[in-house]
Amino acid sequence: MAVPVAFFAVFFAWPVAAIVLRGLKADGTWHLGRVTDVLARPDIRHVLWFTTWQALASTALTLLIALPAAYVFARLDFPGKQVLRAVITVPFVLPTVVVGTAFLALVGHGGLLDELWGVRLDTTVWAILLAHVFFNYAVVVRTVGGLWAQLDPRQEEAARMLGASPLRAWRQVTLPALAPAVAAAALMVFLFTFTSFGVVQILGGPTFSTLEVEIYRQTSEVFDLTTAAVLTLLQFAAVGAILAVHAWTVRRRESTLRLVDASVTARRPRGAGQRALLAGVLATVALLLVLPLGVLVRRSLDAPGFAYYRALTDADGGTFLTAPLNAVWTSLEYAVAATAIAVAIGGLAAAALARRDAGRLVRGFDALLMLPLGVSAVTVGFGFLIALDRPPLDLRESWILVPLAQALVGAPFVVRTMLPVLRAVDGRLREAAAVLGASPWRVWREVDLPLVRRALLVAAGFAFAVSLGEFGATVFIARPDNPTLPVAVARLLSRPGELNYGQAMALSTILMVVCAAALLLLERARVDRTGEF
Repeated sequence: MAVPVAFFAVFFAWPVAAIVLRGLKADGTWHLGRVTDVLARPDIRHVLWFTTWQALASTALTLLIALPAAYVFARLDFPGKQVLRAVITVPFVLPTVVVGTAFLALVGHGGLLDELWGVRLDTTVWAILLAHVFFNYAVVVRTVGGLWAQLDPRQEEAARMLGASPLRAWRQVTLPALAPAVAAAALMVFLFTFTSFGVVQILGGPTFSTLEVEIYRQTSEVFDLTTAAVLTLLQFAAVGAILAVHAWTVRRRESTLRLVDASVTARRPRGAGQRALLAGVLATVALLLVLPLGVLVRRSLDAPGFAYYRALTDADGGTFLTAPLNAVWTSLEYAVAATAIAVAIGGLAAAALARRDAGRLVRGFDALLMLPLGVSAVTVGFGFLIALDRPPLDLRESWILVPLAQALVGAPFVVRTMLPVLRAVDGRLREAAAVLGASPWRVWREVDLPLVRRALLVAAGFAFAVSLGEFGATVFIARPDNPTLPVAVARLLSRPGELNYGQAMALSTILMVVCAAALLLLERARVDRTGEF
């Protein structure tokens, strides 16, 4: 735990504390009395209520829509499965400003729904909820489906032979085994929607505002750092309480599971029910995920002769000091470095947390690891600029600053993806190998690694995807001559003119293609002959 603790202390706790303390001690004077004044404001209470309500509704709707897909990807085998798995992960890495714009084109004035049926959903909560499902669909499918694919189906079949109905067998056998993964997926979805920024800002307009949006407004528009600091502490406390309850719930439900090779559990659809379920999942993916992506592609091709794409090779000397297309290579380099850091930090933390003899202090760190997902990215970005600007850690001019910020978001995904599988490994297998003379390293290599290999690759894929599309903190620390793809898209969208908007759509399309290609390579990576990836 030493390395993960040091990493989060230096690159998360220190920057967040620095910006919060500066807000509470503005002009050299402590403003602690403002805390109760801010919390008593009716507009702040309304923001807090809407933030909580929409996060709960978004989480419930995402689970309802995505759990059938988790079953399909875990238990059914069909042509194009690997490609489709990569496709559903692409929305998760898109910048929020791009997704908000795409959904506005679908449900706003003059959008697709308005043209076909005269229906508008912009500035309504439904547009926000659907956009959140679009973002977090892959979180449930990959987190729950990753464990579901490795559960031994013979346990459920035995319950059926003893007279249980399909629903009862699933409810009493499979669902308890999946509970830790479902809880982890629900937690991640809730945290992302609780701290939603770009989607609410674009689709909610002046009507709806989350804590994240309000922190941004107080910081960059009103310049009230004290109110922003109070809201950050409020968000921090709410997320900490949720994580504590989650950690307690998951520990109560932990059990040793029978894990098998994922390739032997997936079969061709059998019967009308499974075929109908597969068709429903495919239709949902097409309407909810592919359609918004198709809008982006179509808008990037509005100009004849790929004019928007050709313009990406020119440096205008204004917003960019280099050609916008160079942001592709910059994003890939940063994402690879951030993935390596996140896998190393998250893997060490997951291995320590999975030990049955871990003390309470170590187990308590489980909840703290998720805090970077629940704390304002605006706060983290400003904190990096304030805290890491002097020796011994003056990283303002170092390229590693961006991957470090991205790894903060990727590491919790590594932990949450690997931890349920590591905790499910039967400890007697390790004990048997140790009795036969295997060293601890060999026990890990020959017992744990074959079982967690799939989860490790899924975790690396998540970390890479998150790093590729991270925007909130990166926008404050990315250098003008090395912007990432999300930062470049946001800068183009902020500038007036059809050419800038078209270039933003073209860059967004490139980001989708790059992410899809990387995820497809991950899906096709075979590490053994059993077909497990």
